[in-house]
Amino acid sequence: MTIINVLIADDHKIFRDGIRSLLAREKDIHVVADVSNGSELLETVKEHQVDVVIMDIDMGEPNGVETTRLLKQDHPHISVLILSMLGVHEFVLQALENGATGYLLKNAGKDEVLTAIRCISKGDSYFSREVSAILIEALHNPRSDRRHSSKIPISAREAEVLKLIAQEYSNPEIAQKLFISIRTVDTHRRNLLEKIGVKNTAGLVKYAISKGLIDDGVV
Repeated sequence: MTIINVLIADDHKIFRDGIRSLLAREKDIHVVADVSNGSELLETVKEHQVDVVIMDIDMGEPNGVETTRLLKQDHPHISVLILSMLGVHEFVLQALENGATGYLLKNAGKDEVLTAIRCISKGDSYFSREVSAILIEALHNPRSDRRHSSKIPISAREAEVLKLIAQEYSNPEIAQKLFISIRTVDTHRRNLLEKIGVKNTAGLVKYAISKGLIDDGVV
């Protein structure tokens, strides 16, 4: 029986512990380590034999997309499974373009996570239904060159907050959904206004649409 050596990278310890617990009873999967950010991941893979990395997008700097790119440069044999709350068009495509071969949202069940790990460890790809829909949409309706070439100057967490703002969620509701404090949400909102250079929520939504972060009329 071939053992799949897995490394988990997520900035929430409770989530890392949960994934460890989920994988503990699988005879063909062994968790070699878990880390809280991309920098730790890049150092840890030098010390262990790793077949699959399970990684979040939003882990600080470098984020999951950049960490995937750096990892695949030096360790092309390691398969990357993104497991994130972010199902945003821009981040899905960036992750895949930088070498990820699997992408699940954090609402995935145990069986789907196990299937994804086993698939990508063999060199195949695995995407959740939601992510597959994004890829199909991108294939049939590619974003404009302007959208792809313009680098979004905001973090993954800020993008997540921005999408919820566009969906008309209040700060307390956003805090509850993302498991962060209301003060943190307010900080993200103020940072978005300053970075983007707009004065209100309408400006934030307009910016998100122009960059392809959300679809015009579909928020």
